[in-house]
Amino acid sequence: MFILKRQDVEISTIQHPKRDQHVPILHYQGQTFRLISVFKPNQQEEARALWRELTDQRGKACVLLEESEQYSVWGKIRLEQFSTDTSHQQKSEILTLASILLLQAVYMDIEEFLGSRQAGLFEKDIVEVLQHGQFPHLSSSNAVRELLTINPLQANQMLIWQERYVIILLQELHRLAKAYFGNTNFAYQVEERLQDMPEGERSLFMSWLNQSSMSKLWH
Repeated sequence: MFILKRQDVEISTIQHPKRDQHVPILHYQGQTFRLISVFKPNQQEEARALWRELTDQRGKACVLLEESEQYSVWGKIRLEQFSTDTSHQQKSEILTLASILLLQAVYMDIEEFLGSRQAGLFEKDIVEVLQHGQFPHLSSSNAVRELLTINPLQANQMLIWQERYVIILLQELHRLAKAYFGNTNFAYQVEERLQDMPEGERSLFMSWLNQSSMSKLWH
């Protein structure tokens, strides 16, 4: 939608309606935007890729703010509906999609290198993880089996998990994969596993991953 400089906009903060924190808000020509993601000065291409993906492919109203010390992407919101902020949902969609793709990649590797019997045991282990974690809409074995085989990039209705579910899945996936393979080589190929994701979304996930507690497990 817009590529702007710092002097073009006003930035303030407002109180988050559900958390004890203040959230940065960007104002431009009577419109209001909430921060989605921040990029370092050497990540201009990643910032532009995410901005283009959200605006061109997803039809979202977004601002790319170019500053000397950083780049940032902001999504349009209405303050009266702040508690249902769409930019937060966009991030949740991307984190969920990436974690499902990583799960499927590990499952396919187990089937290819260790055989169908081990893949079947891994499927049962994942069912237990998802049921124990009370993941939404994944209480049955059939639902989990579908999750392992569908193409989430073309799914009619995409699952959206809260961040805590993504963290649980990535922790348990790493634990199980290490047990099956006997090493952690699988954890060094994250970006390669996500090549089917749009570049901007992949960059956002990698940025989140590198700043999260998962960075020690998934490199």
